[in-house]
Amino acid sequence: MHIQLTKRTTDSTAFLPLKEAKSIPFSAVDLPNTLSRFSIKPNSKLALLMQKTHQLCEAPALKSEVKHCATSLESMVDFAVSELGTNKGVQAMVTVLEDQKAPEEKNSTAKLVSDAKTMTVNCHPVTYVYLTYYCHSIAETRTYVVPFVGDDGTKAEVMAVCHTDTSEWDPKHISFKMLHVKPGNVPICHTLVEDTIVWMTS
Repeated sequence: MHIQLTKRTTDSTAFLPLKEAKSIPFSAVDLPNTLSRFSIKPNSKLALLMQKTHQLCEAPALKSEVKHCATSLESMVDFAVSELGTNKGVQAMVTVLEDQKAPEEKNSTAKLVSDAKTMTVNCHPVTYVYLTYYCHSIAETRTYVVPFVGDDGTKAEVMAVCHTDTSEWDPKHISFKMLHVKPGNVPICHTLVEDTIVWMTS
């Protein structure tokens, strides 16, 4: 199995302070002003990717989905807590790549950390001039921690999710094309890159 677990964001990209993030309107309509503010050429590769980020953030949510694009750490935490509730502790989990190399462990199995009835919030990094996350909670999703060992012995504890109800997904979604299945027929599972954050109750 070939799985790429590289980071999608660069070291130069960081969250803006909350006050500054709030002062910059985050919408497709205001994108030209944002590009000018950060001296980004309108037809550059970054500008086009930022436009796609707005398309993702402003697209209608699925019936079973609640979504939010966070432009600050505080905004991300507030959304996660609002979805998960404050009556229990909230924890964040991420994919972890080990620096050291080790021999493959036998009998390593995936660990279920939340079932389909447990609410989770997944925050995925998206391309923008400053660090921005696309956060959403989707009903009927199972979350796992899966141990992997690469050919060179590098170990990883990988976050993975399985969407058990895909009946409302776009029939043209890339997952259906890759797996040759139709919406609602089978669960769709995928791994999460290092920069993705999974929030759940502890």
